[in-house]
Amino acid sequence: MLTHEQIWQAIDRLALTFGYSPSGLAKQAGLDSTSFNKSKRFGPDGKPRWPSTESVSRVLTATGATMSDFISLVEDLSPQNQTSSYKVPVIGFAQAGANGFFNEDGYPEGDSWDEVHFPDFNVKEKDECYALEISGDSMEPLYRDGDVLVIAPKSKLRKGDRIVLKTQGGEVMAKELVKQSATGVEIRSLNPDHENRKISQKDIAWLGRIIWVSQ
Repeated sequence: MLTHEQIWQAIDRLALTFGYSPSGLAKQAGLDSTSFNKSKRFGPDGKPRWPSTESVSRVLTATGATMSDFISLVEDLSPQNQTSSYKVPVIGFAQAGANGFFNEDGYPEGDSWDEVHFPDFNVKEKDECYALEISGDSMEPLYRDGDVLVIAPKSKLRKGDRIVLKTQGGEVMAKELVKQSATGVEIRSLNPDHENRKISQKDIAWLGRIIWVSQ
């Protein structure tokens, strides 16, 4: 039997999977940005409020996930299913900026990396995924020191996706994709203290979509 807590936690995990906060996911789905706030999950009388089927349908459409994906996130919350996960190599952001750690496709080279588990989500490119561990506070408030981002380097990018990009000069950054064209990308900073940027295609070493976040 599905519980109120399981359903809401699955929505939270779906948001993290696609690089959103719960309010960010609601906004992306065309809902009021406060729809998934914790304060909205119970009424004034303390009775639980359940997300509507329309809300769930909208977030699935916005992310491209299926109902099976959503149910898998619900089921993965059960203790007996905590082993349902996928292992990917993990590397620190500082290492990601150095030469020799990634191939031209933006995937870690070698086989000596540490590994991290993330839910065995229905991602076609998961065999080519890897993880980056955040260091520092340049990506707050969305991502904080110690958070782990799972990257799909060959995943198709869409406007509004959270991405990690490395420049030819060795700079590595997590941003929101505003626009992509044959000449380059326009990206929005996740930290209001940092400016938005436009980077030409010739200055991009690689980029990949953030598909999951461990916080």
